[in-house]
Amino acid sequence: MEIKEYIASGVLELYVAGLLSEEENVEVYQLALEHPEIKREILAIEAAILELTKTVAPNYSERKGFEDVQARIGDTGKTETQVVQLPKERKSNLSAYIGWAAALLFGAGLVWFYVQNDQLKSEIQTVKGQYEVLEQQIFEARNSLANTETLLEELRDKNVSVIPLGGQEVSPDAYAKAYWNKEQNKVLIDAQGLPEPPEDMVYQVWSLKMDPLTPTSVGLLEDFAADENKVFTLNNPNESEAFGITLEPAGGSEAPTMEQLYTLGAVSSS
Repeated sequence: MEIKEYIASGVLELYVAGLLSEEENVEVYQLALEHPEIKREILAIEAAILELTKTVAPNYSERKGFEDVQARIGDTGKTETQVVQLPKERKSNLSAYIGWAAALLFGAGLVWFYVQNDQLKSEIQTVKGQYEVLEQQIFEARNSLANTETLLEELRDKNVSVIPLGGQEVSPDAYAKAYWNKEQNKVLIDAQGLPEPPEDMVYQVWSLKMDPLTPTSVGLLEDFAADENKVFTLNNPNESEAFGITLEPAGGSEAPTMEQLYTLGAVSSS
């Protein structure tokens, strides 16, 4: 438990005002014994309320000891025949009690207002945080939409050749597509049909010359799991006759591991 947060929660003000349950009072008392800073805060709150009651009922708060008792019972040192005036004494005592009760109620009201104000500040801070999160989500959505529109434009370019990559023996159900733009020396790999690679493994794309078979690495499909659309853009300045995708150790390999060939597709001659 953070002591500063506990003090700022408003529980101590409710404790001083007598608005907690018996169980909660015991808990605050035990914490005050264990943590001097909590005890100091309680004493400070009590002092503040006492100072407030002095303002509301100054005549009684300034008297001390026997003088206070003497003032409350109306004993001003006069003779018995002059002092015994029951109606006036009762009226004076009743006024005093009403004054003290009003002061305590006013103090409790201030405590309640303090707690409510603190809670309101907390709620405002929460709403502000939610608003900032919403702003970030809108910003990311706009970026995602812009990226999608850019991607569609690239895929629909008239210079793009589409090469289907079919599943191989290690994973017959796997599939992918290569969108190759020869003019821009760029290839987009749609890897939605590939299973998520194991930890410490990565898919590697190869450009292939068929006769003789000559593989050239085009690049890695990194951060595969985190990529939502599974479309990767790679540079390809090669005179490719086919494309293949293998599963390699993290960081890639110098040559393809043919036993881990997941997809393969030839470039159309037309």
